[in-house]
Amino acid sequence: MSSRIITLPNLLTVFRMALIPVFVSLLFYQRFLLALATFIIAGVTDGLDGLLARRFQQQSPLGRILDPIADKMMLVTSFIVLSMRGVYPVPIPSHLPIPFWVTITVISRDVFILVGAAAINMVTGFRAFRPSLPGKISTLVQIVAVAVVMLAAQTRVGTGYYLPTVYASVFTLTLFSGIHYIFFVSRLLNENRN
Repeated sequence: MSSRIITLPNLLTVFRMALIPVFVSLLFYQRFLLALATFIIAGVTDGLDGLLARRFQQQSPLGRILDPIADKMMLVTSFIVLSMRGVYPVPIPSHLPIPFWVTITVISRDVFILVGAAAINMVTGFRAFRPSLPGKISTLVQIVAVAVVMLAAQTRVGTGYYLPTVYASVFTLTLFSGIHYIFFVSRLLNENRN
């Protein structure tokens, strides 16, 4: 693993973090299609930095820390901003903004996992945390939900039919993945002791 800080994957991760204020600004100016394009670019750089790190042997301790932070920052920021009524045109389409109970569930799960991982690391020294399959599925559904909400804000067609299902899916999968992660980490800890 490379100990270098300035690597192409790390620069892409920093670029992704720098896109967050651009993304938020576009939402506040109700440029939803440009915000969606920025969100997609952030997603592409997320896949690209991991691919380049493996391809050119540029995995680094800094990259392992920054990459998930950049992902969570973009997603959490998206949910928070898209939960604000002020970013939507008037009259606001039905079932927008994102309900607070959906946003707080997304944030709470991430905080719970982060605090739990930090506590386990301090007490046991265990560091081999990795994403669970339900966690990956939940993140994917959250990404799709953010994209769908931005499209809904732009097109304003039929939001009453599909947005409640989107919100219910995000809530259910986020909650399930958080509960599952408790058992997943317990198993990892037991394997580490053996």
